[in-house]
Amino acid sequence: MDLRFTPEELAFRDEVRAFFRSALPADIRRKTELGQRLSKEDTVRWQRILNAKGWAVPHWSVEWGGTDWGPVKNYIFREEMQLAPAPDPLSFNVSMVGPVLIAFGSEAQKRHFLPRVANLDYWFCQGFSEPGAGSDLASLRTSARREGDDYVVNGQKIWTSRAHHADWMFCLVRTDPSAKPQAGISYLLIDMKAPGLTVRPISTIDGEHHFNEVFFDEVRVPVANRVGEENKGWTYAKFLLGNERTGIARVGASKFRIQRAKALARTVMVGATPLADTARFREKVAAIEVQLKALEITQMRVVCNARRLAPGVQDPASSVLKLKGTELQQATTEILMEVAGPDALALQPEHLWGSATEAPIGPEWAPMIAPDYFYTRAASIYGGSNEIQRNVIAKRLLGL
Repeated sequence: MDLRFTPEELAFRDEVRAFFRSALPADIRRKTELGQRLSKEDTVRWQRILNAKGWAVPHWSVEWGGTDWGPVKNYIFREEMQLAPAPDPLSFNVSMVGPVLIAFGSEAQKRHFLPRVANLDYWFCQGFSEPGAGSDLASLRTSARREGDDYVVNGQKIWTSRAHHADWMFCLVRTDPSAKPQAGISYLLIDMKAPGLTVRPISTIDGEHHFNEVFFDEVRVPVANRVGEENKGWTYAKFLLGNERTGIARVGASKFRIQRAKALARTVMVGATPLADTARFREKVAAIEVQLKALEITQMRVVCNARRLAPGVQDPASSVLKLKGTELQQATTEILMEVAGPDALALQPEHLWGSATEAPIGPEWAPMIAPDYFYTRAASIYGGSNEIQRNVIAKRLLGL
């Protein structure tokens, strides 16, 4: 297996880098570099810039606004975006609900939703996890009973990221309570303004409002908003999670954090010596970089294998990417915490959104490091916990 880029792919990488240098707004670039949270308006503005270029959904089929890049160019594009650093397009739209609609949606659903999903005219959130049904997703209890041309939904979702921004939710619901857990689930698209739907915030340790609880009290959803067949939602969810885990390694983001840690460590003194020159720091960085290179090679193998897989078939090695990728995301935020030291804790709440009226204590780059560190603790849980990924790897890759 040849993992080297071709001359054409190297030229494409240069094109992508040039685009990010010229098209990424300076304020969004700076917020991303400092780890400040983007506003909804920032996210929409950047995705529409990408969409105008034709690059918001490059991995989609050309018919629905994608490109013909293939797995390698999509990999290059994603890595260069993270190294720029530029924000990713909204993953709930472009990597989750969009591919599901392309693969399993009706023609009417595709025509209505896909252009709006790509341009972020509709902001989607994910209604999967419930109290008592997170990693064990098949045990979900939110119900949908059929009444004529509607489903009537009752229940609760939790840890729903950005539901307070969302216009729509793609949601797993139980439509056949008598079937075995995986066989009785359907996949619905739910208008977040529907009567009976309530969103309540969950504040997290990083000081921001990422997550929400969502409650359904007799919420009516047209049957026309069901994706695919009734009681086949588990199949669509597995397809979606495979797409999510392939990109969840975020190799480029971890590379950027290591580069940033090394640069910042040259400005932090330990006695008369820059932190970057101390043996302990260099050993720690080297250990992470070795693991990161191994992960990068694994990801490139997955990319190469994607050329040989049938459409919609997910490589079980994506669980390796999720497992090790999230561990390295946590390791890279930890080493940035070491660089920042006590300055990482000198955070005014306003700095989470980049709108403080007073200067932070310590260097400008320090305030968001601790919130980023704490938030990244969840990376080994969302997208399927790492414990579950170990089971997948043992069964599907090792045959245990």
